Amino acid sequence: MIDHGGWLMELGRFAVVHRHSSNFNFRPQHCDIDLLVIHNISLPKGVFGAGNIEKLFSNVLDPRQHESFSSLKGLKVSSHLLIDRNGDCTQFVSFNERAWHAGISEFAGIENCNDFSIGIELEGTDEIPYTDDQYESLIEVSNLLLALYPKITKERITGHEHIAPGRKTDPGDVFDWNRYKSRLTTLS
Repeated sequence: MIDHGGWLMELGRFAVVHRHSSNFNFRPQHCDIDLLVIHNISLPKGVFGAGNIEKLFSNVLDPRQHESFSSLKGLKVSSHLLIDRNGDCTQFVSFNERAWHAGISEFAGIENCNDFSIGIELEGTDEIPYTDDQYESLIEVSNLLLALYPKITKERITGHEHIAPGRKTDPGDVFDWNRYKSRLTTLS
């Protein structure tokens, strides 16, 4: 269930936690939410459950903690939702607000995808298969989003790699688009 404020309140057997990020702003006036973008993230790459993603989205990640974090110093990013390897969800930004997940991006000839999209991060990498629990959680939350935001259709669900080609590669070749999209209940 998603409340009127755009916050996921419950999701079947999966836990839902809210960790408010300050890395968001308001969407442009009269802007329809009509795109869903799937991402992946792990910090450091391939390390799961360390809490570093939450720290990054909350601006408290210590860049000295790991050599790969040095490029993240001062970076202000967020996503609406993170789905961990167990399928549990952490929401950082209301779906109604503009999370900073897409960066320089374009979909169907329109730039600045953050303005009109919802970003969901899967804890993972381009090379390591996602878990069954992650697919189940992603499918369930996507169906809720499709019902709440009817301008998001199956054709308007994409990967970060598709809206930022050459710059981003996620969710990667291991993401099973057919498995995911075949279970969406939208009529489009």
